[in-house]
Amino acid sequence: MHRSLRLRLLAGSLVWILAAVAIAGFLLADLFSQHVRERVDAELNGHLDQLTALFDIAPDGTATLRMPLSDPRLSRPYAGLYWQVDGGPAGTIGLLRSRSLWDTALAVPGDALADGEVHVHDVPGPDASRLRMMERLIRPAEHPDTAYRLIVALDTRQIDEPVEEFSTLLSIALGVLALGLIAAAVVQVGVGLAPLKRMRAALGAVRDGHARRLEGDYPQEVQPLVDELNTLLAHDEAMVERARTQAGNLAHAVKTPLSILANAARQDSSDLARLVDEQVGDARRQVDYHLARARAAAAVQQAGLKTPLRPVLDGLIRVMSRLHAERNLHIAVADVADTLTCRGDTQDLQEMLGNLLDNACKWAATQVAISAAIHDGQLAVHIDDDGPGLSEAQRSAVLARGVRADEHTPGSGLGLAIAHDLARVYGGDLRLDTAPLGGLRATLQLPAA
Repeated sequence: MHRSLRLRLLAGSLVWILAAVAIAGFLLADLFSQHVRERVDAELNGHLDQLTALFDIAPDGTATLRMPLSDPRLSRPYAGLYWQVDGGPAGTIGLLRSRSLWDTALAVPGDALADGEVHVHDVPGPDASRLRMMERLIRPAEHPDTAYRLIVALDTRQIDEPVEEFSTLLSIALGVLALGLIAAAVVQVGVGLAPLKRMRAALGAVRDGHARRLEGDYPQEVQPLVDELNTLLAHDEAMVERARTQAGNLAHAVKTPLSILANAARQDSSDLARLVDEQVGDARRQVDYHLARARAAAAVQQAGLKTPLRPVLDGLIRVMSRLHAERNLHIAVADVADTLTCRGDTQDLQEMLGNLLDNACKWAATQVAISAAIHDGQLAVHIDDDGPGLSEAQRSAVLARGVRADEHTPGSGLGLAIAHDLARVYGGDLRLDTAPLGGLRATLQLPAA
């Protein structure tokens, strides 16, 4: 099943745009989160350094701070920033702690620390919070056998909230960017495929006979294709013309000796002369038949053929009126618009309609009626007469090559067969039915232009 190139390009662009935006959003959010954590760790490290600098051992061996830490959040209960000192001779938890811890103590993991080593943990905190904690182990010079663990901690909401806010703004920004990129992709695909759309319209004009070549200016990426198509059209046209010329030359080369044989046979009354005359006549009819088929087959291969119906009918009616003038036939044309056209060669259309009109005039009693209309892309031309008509068996028989409904009526018996075969070559058909006038209705169907 063929899918639209436009939809495939847009779907591919959409997938790549969304994937790129999603990856970019993930990377930017992760980078920002890492940046915030680094800033928080730097802040905690600053508080830990300050706590270390202010920590002191009194002469009586009591741990103390020479002065409070500078951050005011440490003085407000559950403000989100905390410090704590563990250890001493008894290994006391919460030996010293900030006022912000109020009546709680930080739960410190039981990891082993070397002197001066710093560890970072994420631990539970007061008021059901989560904390980013940094700790350091020190041994005062006055009491080298006693270890103290200095701890500072910060509520992770101060990390999460900026990250969430940044992620929200980033999602909005990237969403707007994605919409802009999608709109740009739609415009780009439309602009990029516009020359192909124009080329398709130009090909349609060639097919319908409005032009012989692809016309217009195209981008340099498409112009080579247009040039190749025009070259192909010119080549096909040249081949058709050569085929027609060769068919005409062959017909002329064959008809000349046939004419000589026919003239010679008519000057003699022997049985051989009559036999030669009959065979020469058959040969002429066969040449006309196959010449018409070859010309039509060549014309079908040529793009851009378009023949108006009304001028061909008018010319044939004038000819038939002169040929059958002594019978005073009334040839009427009804419902044949000037805009009706078929995709085919003018000479072939004249051949088909001429045979059908000639047959109708031969068998008509007083009148012949012609009408035409387009149905489902096919041009249908109806030629009715008020003659005796044909039975269903006769209708099938007369479309066979060389079969005549009445041997006493002048003609070769090839007219209906030629019209039928030419219509088939063009992708149409010829049907024989009973006419509203009582005689035969011949319906010629050809592709409409």
